[in-house]
Amino acid sequence: MSASRAPHTDIVTDGWIARLPPAVRPYALLARLDRPVGTWLLFLPGVWGILLPSGATAPERIRLLLLFGLGSLIMRSAGCVVNDMWDRDIDRQVTRTAGRPLAAGVIRMRHAGYFLIGLLLSGLLILLQLNPAAQILGALSLILVALYPLAKRFTWWPQLVMGFTFGFGAPLGYVAATGRIDAAMIALYAGTIMWQLGFDTIYGFQDMEDDARIGVKSTSRLMAGRAVPFILVCYVSAIALLITAGLLAEAGKAFLPVLIIPAFMLIRQALTVKTDDPALCLRQFRLNREIGLLIGLSCLAGLCS
Repeated sequence: MSASRAPHTDIVTDGWIARLPPAVRPYALLARLDRPVGTWLLFLPGVWGILLPSGATAPERIRLLLLFGLGSLIMRSAGCVVNDMWDRDIDRQVTRTAGRPLAAGVIRMRHAGYFLIGLLLSGLLILLQLNPAAQILGALSLILVALYPLAKRFTWWPQLVMGFTFGFGAPLGYVAATGRIDAAMIALYAGTIMWQLGFDTIYGFQDMEDDARIGVKSTSRLMAGRAVPFILVCYVSAIALLITAGLLAEAGKAFLPVLIIPAFMLIRQALTVKTDDPALCLRQFRLNREIGLLIGLSCLAGLCS
């Protein structure tokens, strides 16, 4: 472990972050720019939604991918700011999150609010480049972004709420590419939610002791005694729903063969999860970027075959 990382935290203060001006560095950490995996996990369902259905031209798909990439970076950053504004008192009591800028008092709430407004305005400019149906969906997603941090206070299923929130790129990308809502889009969104419920539950296993001590609810705590079967159900359901989405969207013949690879990786991850090994949980969580890329490749293969 790098000497510049605090014990039991995934906050990264070395590398390119350390080369930023001191006044900028806390905002980069607040936006989680030190950990781009979250941006990938927000972006990839949008990639699936853009590449799975037929109809859109290749230049339009490329344009949408570029917009969604930039939009994912902006909106993931905005979501992190909202989350940390809600959770700053809780974060101070959790080892992994105590060093976050708001929890540590490095950034004031007022300044975080200004930063959030700037991010949301930038996100609005991206949203206005999409078709009207996608604009409406994108505006509705802000409700989930605002409510997600509250979930852990009222329900044992905050990871499921996270799935609805982070997985929203799937229907948004689908509607942006096609202008329609149909059964394939619904199946794709449902599969995305189950995938994200699984990997975010694995991620939450890192915090169970701190969460129990301060009374924070989580799906990870709820399912700790049956982690393997629960993650397996999540991932098998995700795979089945993705297959259903591909069939409903009439994806090409190469879609299913390529999908076998990420499906195998998900099943293996579910069977090897260990709730008492935070380092393994973090590695497994991060591996979902590669899994998501492979699912995107299966969508592209279906589109081209």
